[in-house]
Amino acid sequence: MTTHPIEVLAKAIANKQPAVLATVVEVKGASPAKVGAQIVLLEDGRTAGTVGGGKLESAILEDARLALTDSLPRFPKYSLTEEGVDSIGTLCGGEVHVFIQPFLPPPQLIIVGGGHIGRPLKVMGEAAGFDVLVVDAEAGRANVPGLDSVHLTADSFIVLITTDHVSDEAALRQVINSPVRYIGMIGSRHKCKTILDHLRSDGIGEDEFKRVYAPIGLDLGGPTPEEIAVSILAEIISVRHGSKAAIRS
Repeated sequence: MTTHPIEVLAKAIANKQPAVLATVVEVKGASPAKVGAQIVLLEDGRTAGTVGGGKLESAILEDARLALTDSLPRFPKYSLTEEGVDSIGTLCGGEVHVFIQPFLPPPQLIIVGGGHIGRPLKVMGEAAGFDVLVVDAEAGRANVPGLDSVHLTADSFIVLITTDHVSDEAALRQVINSPVRYIGMIGSRHKCKTILDHLRSDGIGEDEFKRVYAPIGLDLGGPTPEEIAVSILAEIISVRHGSKAAIRS
């Protein structure tokens, strides 16, 4: 890939694809890297640009891959020596400081069904920084065609709030084996248990149900559509950030 790293980064951001930019910000002593040198790492492992090649570049890319995983920026120091703290096993003798910045797409909130709860949830989700998609569901239909074209990732959160249990179950079956982090389904405890038992009887493993929150939402006590939307979004945010608030006994 010969395109300038910033151009590659811009394209990745425009396409909502994860990427990491590493920039050399300080160099002391002998080093193959120069201040201002940049390299971009894409999710599929491709890179653009260079920060000197060799062991230094390999070490920087290793830290860039960690940034893709945990979404955290870094400011590591690399000692171009064979031994010592931060050593990367070279003989140059210099020292390089690099700023590593991940650029990740916004989390995705997919609302299946919309309606009187979906409308305020969409507004609130967008205000909270989610990329919100509303998928229509036809009552009584055994599948939800609109879900087929949705690219689901580990940073996708799905809310099932259709108008009937058939559509909710159909949508759940379509997404239960996807990599999403959260699947919330509205309804009474009896309805939710019945639907989950249907999937269990068809061989869906218990590990898959750990991501299913049914009935949906934190118990905030509010009965209005807007208050229910708040409880749903609060649960999603809690799950996304690993808060204990979303843990159920």
